[in-house]
Amino acid sequence: MPKFINPPTVMKPTAGFSQGVIHGANARRLILSGQVGTKIDGTLQEGIKAQTEQVFDNIYALIEAAGMKPTDLVKIVTYTTVPEEIGAIREVRQRRLNGHEPASTFVVVPRLANPNYLIEIEGEAISEA
Repeated sequence: MPKFINPPTVMKPTAGFSQGVIHGANARRLILSGQVGTKIDGTLQEGIKAQTEQVFDNIYALIEAAGMKPTDLVKIVTYTTVPEEIGAIREVRQRRLNGHEPASTFVVVPRLANPNYLIEIEGEAISEA
């Protein structure tokens, strides 16, 4: 089982994430490609909240397909083209993570693969082998 760490020698996270994750060598690892706000039929959700919700739907569908649990998510990297919407992104992220605090990085970019994509999240999940 991964162990999430926030040692007192490093700044305490401000937004529901962990500074580091420790896992053993005998583990299953799922690497998630960047997920965007498109539904299974290929339609893109409108607005940052709807796209972020869809991103988490996609992430959790992949985790489930791998036979893992949402709490196996150990790292996410969030890319957005709308930094002014960080509050909305965090609100959805915190609710969808439901108290789980994976290691996390937030990156502002000028554009994603499709100019209508507002957010993309990639990640990693680890579970016992």
